[in-house]
Amino acid sequence: MIFAALSPQFRSIENVQNIVDAAAVLAVVTCGITFVLMMGSIDLSSAGVMGASALTVSLLVANNRNDNDFGLLGIAVAVALGCAFGCLSGLALVLLKVPSFMATLGVSAIGLGVATLLFAGVQPNITDAMLKSWAIERFLGLSYLTWIAAACILVGWLIQRYTRLGRYAFAIGGAEEVLTLSGVKVKPYKVAVFALAGAFYGLGGVMVTSQLGAGLVQAGNGYDFSAITAAVVGGTLLTGGRGGVLHSAVGVVLVMVLTNGLVQIGVSPYWQGGVEGLIVVAAVAAAVIPQRRRNQVVK
Repeated sequence: MIFAALSPQFRSIENVQNIVDAAAVLAVVTCGITFVLMMGSIDLSSAGVMGASALTVSLLVANNRNDNDFGLLGIAVAVALGCAFGCLSGLALVLLKVPSFMATLGVSAIGLGVATLLFAGVQPNITDAMLKSWAIERFLGLSYLTWIAAACILVGWLIQRYTRLGRYAFAIGGAEEVLTLSGVKVKPYKVAVFALAGAFYGLGGVMVTSQLGAGLVQAGNGYDFSAITAAVVGGTLLTGGRGGVLHSAVGVVLVMVLTNGLVQIGVSPYWQGGVEGLIVVAAVAAAVIPQRRRNQVVK
């Protein structure tokens, strides 16, 4: 309401479409990280995974670097690569007992290394008509990327609501010890959650490639923090056991509205990162107030 009052352009239909389209990639990445946060873990691998997937798909579809033209198969391989990176994060967590923060940070570095090797000093520009159309063509006023993001949110919600993986992700975040004592083997589900998140990141990398028309090592820069911000603002707790995909989707919209609104009223883009940081601190503080009152401890 404040942005709409200060800027007539903010409340235009065109700007609403721009906000929704700009939220597409972040929504997909946030879907993935939401499942990890529901377990009470943290995932910082999205930047590296997206970079590796972006370079992979740009070299497998029609491009200016080679004669490959695998189309949908190339996209599937890029998503599968993201899934493999996520699986690696999960295995490091459950087998090597590396905290998820460090495990995913290391996997991100590996992904960036793979992306740099694939980049090889020459930017691959895509010429694949189908992949480029994702960012250009529109249906009912919204880009194909937006509809893909909507489909991902629906799939994520269905997994969360109706599958054992989704229910156990909640249970692991809420009371892992109780779940273990009930006879559930928790480790495979932890790996599966990280693998699922990696697949979402891989698709996010493909979507960024469609937007840019080229594969870049930095395709995922900033999405890790932005996705955590959106999830937390939407009500997904960093401590796990609360929130969900729909909560995080609302958080994505809120973050994108804030970002767009600040631009519309003339606030410098250099302030936006600081504003996001303040939002995360405020959202986390508000979310843990009930718990702090009960426990009188701060972890």
